[in-house]
Amino acid sequence: MTTALGGIRVLDQTQVMAGPFCSMLLADMGADVVKIEPPGGEHTRREQEIAPGVSASFLAVNRNKRSLVLDLKQPDGVAVLKRLVATADVLVENYRPGVARRLGIDHETLSAINPRLIYCSISGFGRTGPYADRGGYDLIAQGMSGIMSATGSDDGAPVKVGVPITDLGAGLFAVVGILAALRARRLTGRGQFIDTSLFEAGVALSQWEATQYWYTGEVPRGLGTAHRLNAPYQAFRASDGHFTVGAAKANLWSRFATLLGLPHLIEDPRFDTVPNRLKNRAALEPLVEAVTVTQTRAHWLAKCEAAGIPAGPIYTVPEAHADPHARARGMVQELEHPQIGRVKTLGNPVKMSSTPPRLRTAAPMLGADTDAILQAAGYDGAEIATLRAAKVV
Repeated sequence: MTTALGGIRVLDQTQVMAGPFCSMLLADMGADVVKIEPPGGEHTRREQEIAPGVSASFLAVNRNKRSLVLDLKQPDGVAVLKRLVATADVLVENYRPGVARRLGIDHETLSAINPRLIYCSISGFGRTGPYADRGGYDLIAQGMSGIMSATGSDDGAPVKVGVPITDLGAGLFAVVGILAALRARRLTGRGQFIDTSLFEAGVALSQWEATQYWYTGEVPRGLGTAHRLNAPYQAFRASDGHFTVGAAKANLWSRFATLLGLPHLIEDPRFDTVPNRLKNRAALEPLVEAVTVTQTRAHWLAKCEAAGIPAGPIYTVPEAHADPHARARGMVQELEHPQIGRVKTLGNPVKMSSTPPRLRTAAPMLGADTDAILQAAGYDGAEIATLRAAKVV
């Protein structure tokens, strides 16, 4: 089957989450991703190991890749990388600022070897600006981008988003940049340097929050499950759990109030428009919940469905995975791993009619593809044996 990125080779020099997530998505689309790890492998391989050198966190973001162990602290290791770069299309790294240059594998050096190389750097704060030299983590980026101040309840402490949103966001933005650079290379014949960061991902994803501040002057705060610009658009309690409702538009609001048995609220001047419902949300919520707590979640979801009102349950993670729609959309998959057998992995959310993403292999064993990768780069058996004896590979 034809793949969207078949024939594109990616050198993946990243660890943990943002970079591996980026390169995994490229691999799903058919790119040949060579994961280059230091001797002993990246440290996430050893986080709560399932088997020697295999952890759940490593499995999560490294499927469809090949593994090469390379000691870049040795000159011969750098020489191997440069040889691989000569025929690569993309290199992705997430070193702390200054490390790539110190090792002699920075963009300027490698682009001189291969002017068509697309070099993508993912870091905590980017390669320019006053914080460029700082290391970065998702927690720090969530705090400094404003996300944590706008998450949680109005009267509570700042709350981190439950998923590593700036890590994942930086990985996604890196994919966008790489794909755009591949398109531009078709026109110019040259690669380019891509620079993105966890901090910028957090800022860029705060679209509603920035809009609220710029156009109202109000500093965004935590609203629980509520929306900044619409109401009611939030979670409500049922007798056996919570469910979400998006009933802000005038026609949806009237239907929702009616099915709750509260038709008088439709014309109530406190709630007759979206701005009024937003202003008086604290008064509206208890009126709605006084009714919703009297019946089950399933009861209200069925009534909303019948009325054409967007609504849904608040699932736990296993409930989300077990939902028949998630199954029908292929969002839970299994792959074969040579050490531990069948392993679960999340499906790719992008569906394509002609060149769909493919989940081919689980995360690779450390160094499993070293010989094949080096042979393809022109090394013969004796040269590979010499490199291995010197612990370069």
